[in-house]
Amino acid sequence: MHIAWLGKKSPFCGNVTYSREVTNNLLDRGYQVSFLHFAQEEDTPAAWSDYQEVSIPFLYKSQVYTIPTLKSSKVLAQALRELKPDLVHASLTLSPLDFLLPEICAELDLPLVATFHPAFDRRRRLTSSTQHLTYQLYAPFLANYDSVIVFSDIQRDLLVRLGVSPDRVAVIPNGVDVQKYSPGPSRLKAELKAQQIYVYQGRIALEKNVESLLRGWKQANMGPECKLVIVGDGPLRPSLEPFYGPDAGIIWLGFEADEQRRIEILRGSDVFILPSFVEGLSLSLLEAMACGVACIATDAGADGEVLAGNGVSGDAGVILKPQGVHGQLRHILPMFRNLPELAALLGQKARQRVLERYTLNGNITQIEELYAQVLQRGRVQVGSRV
Repeated sequence: MHIAWLGKKSPFCGNVTYSREVTNNLLDRGYQVSFLHFAQEEDTPAAWSDYQEVSIPFLYKSQVYTIPTLKSSKVLAQALRELKPDLVHASLTLSPLDFLLPEICAELDLPLVATFHPAFDRRRRLTSSTQHLTYQLYAPFLANYDSVIVFSDIQRDLLVRLGVSPDRVAVIPNGVDVQKYSPGPSRLKAELKAQQIYVYQGRIALEKNVESLLRGWKQANMGPECKLVIVGDGPLRPSLEPFYGPDAGIIWLGFEADEQRRIEILRGSDVFILPSFVEGLSLSLLEAMACGVACIATDAGADGEVLAGNGVSGDAGVILKPQGVHGQLRHILPMFRNLPELAALLGQKARQRVLERYTLNGNITQIEELYAQVLQRGRVQVGSRV
């Protein structure tokens, strides 16, 4: 089967990782993949598989959204006309092209699947946040895709309430390569001269609520043998780093492009902390869990769903409220410091949870099954499900 994948290769974000992992694994399973993306050849990062590529012209791109040029839709349509794929899969980049793609594929009679994964805060009313407005804006257009992949039941229910037909929404979570992301040796503690390491990996941006993590850490007074490691970069780093540094036991490592180094950091850590206001389903959280790291995360997006008990087993981590994170951490962090066996137990439960629900192999198998279903039932007319 020939899949035309529309996604991103840069700048680095969860969408980029998702596109890379899924397409590489589809290739490994014998699929032909063509990659259409908003990146010039010189911007293409290493470690991607070899396949036919088409560059879509753009005016601006960021980790959050992309602005194409006026001729982008024509370039995309012509590329699909020449490629003649069996199916188009768009990992939506929050671009105006997302809204035009159903019409383009309908004209070419191509089945169309989307992965829709913007962050959201499920605790807020639909009209009270930018993230929920994004869902409201997209819902009428997603109704014209043959199938829409989301990462959690929460997202599925939200789209259905907004008018997308239930039989067109498939819950296929993010998946992790559990062979690559697994417990193992690490030199991190010796390198940082620490007995316990707590880690945050992600963007240093407002929605990630990193300042609350830093304040909570400082107020917890963890002592010189505990270190908080911040891995990542973003617009708030210059304003935060000068006030939260080595004197508070905080080490800023910046953006780390080397995946093996990121894995070593996780393997050497005792606790992973994700204090976000909004999320989709954090791949960083799943990677930490797969490495056997105890996890603390807010109940933002689907992250609370990942850690919560399922009626058979208990919680696989500590779940925080998105508001007042620093106050909650002030009391929780000393508990992990004083009871190191707690981190070990939760790390084991986190690894088991990933093995049960969030493996990359299982993710790809579900996507394959969805492709077969979409091809079997055929395309629907644009506008018929709005």
